[in-house]
Amino acid sequence: MRRRTFISLVGGTAVWPLTAQAQQAAPPVVGYLDLGPPDMDPSRVAAFRKGLSETGHVEGRNVIIDFRFAHNDIKRLPELAADLVRQRVAVIFTPSGTGSALAAKAATSTIPIVFIGASDPVQNGLVTSLSRPGGNVTGVSNMTSEVGPKRLGLIRELLPRAQRVALMNDPSAPTAESMINPLRAAAPSLALQIDVFSATTNREIDTAFETLVQKQADALLVNPQVLFFNRRVQLVTLAARYLLPVMYWTRELVEIGGLMSYGASTSDQIRRAGIYTGRVLNGEKPTDLPILQPTKFDLVINLQTARLLRIDVPPTLLAQADEVIE
Repeated sequence: MRRRTFISLVGGTAVWPLTAQAQQAAPPVVGYLDLGPPDMDPSRVAAFRKGLSETGHVEGRNVIIDFRFAHNDIKRLPELAADLVRQRVAVIFTPSGTGSALAAKAATSTIPIVFIGASDPVQNGLVTSLSRPGGNVTGVSNMTSEVGPKRLGLIRELLPRAQRVALMNDPSAPTAESMINPLRAAAPSLALQIDVFSATTNREIDTAFETLVQKQADALLVNPQVLFFNRRVQLVTLAARYLLPVMYWTRELVEIGGLMSYGASTSDQIRRAGIYTGRVLNGEKPTDLPILQPTKFDLVINLQTARLLRIDVPPTLLAQADEVIE
């Protein structure tokens, strides 16, 4: 063998491992597709990072999170999802319900998608089965349709003389009808009448409050939709202005002055979705990861707000509460 050829071979052998190591060193990218604004709730991103870290993935060290926010404009979701696909991210995570998950699924059939918040992912077309999702999608369902009647029952327990309950609903949300129907079915057995009020903007929320108060609603039930989480300060402020008892679905609204909430722990759901995302990064396939159901439901009551509304919370209801805010 000629000396020049030998040196070339040795040099190639030495360089190849370095090149391979450099390629392996590039951390995977997780696309974070959110319907809301960047400042919607920092604790949600923190919970996702925590879930990732439980599978060995730490942002900035061995994984990158590429954020896309639609600023509450659902029409922007397809464009943002397509952009993440063009960036060839390793996984797409959708933390804000069915709309963003459907947009991601429409954009790619190969990149894994982990969602959170779809009330019925089979009915909504995200997966074929809860136990064997099929395709490239998996995640955490929040069971909002099933929990709705429970919230209605808690209103009845809090306000035994109530007759009319208003329901605040965003009709543009993909799950709107699937959340309304169980409530209508449960209302007669609780001797309650349900009046649905639609709202998709700040002004429409203001108008809905004015109208339902004029119609003498005894209480308000707010559907668990992204729009209303983003408008949580507005909702709590209006409820205080009109002295209206309101049942929410997540503790964040009670912490800022809302009366009561019952629902799956949002931070726990996002943490579990972060774990699923990490498992996909570690090589598992979405089709092998069954849809997770909530395991923790919290009843939170704000007694200070109850006193402002001159409501005596029954001891039986207080005994059920996971947290009472004094």
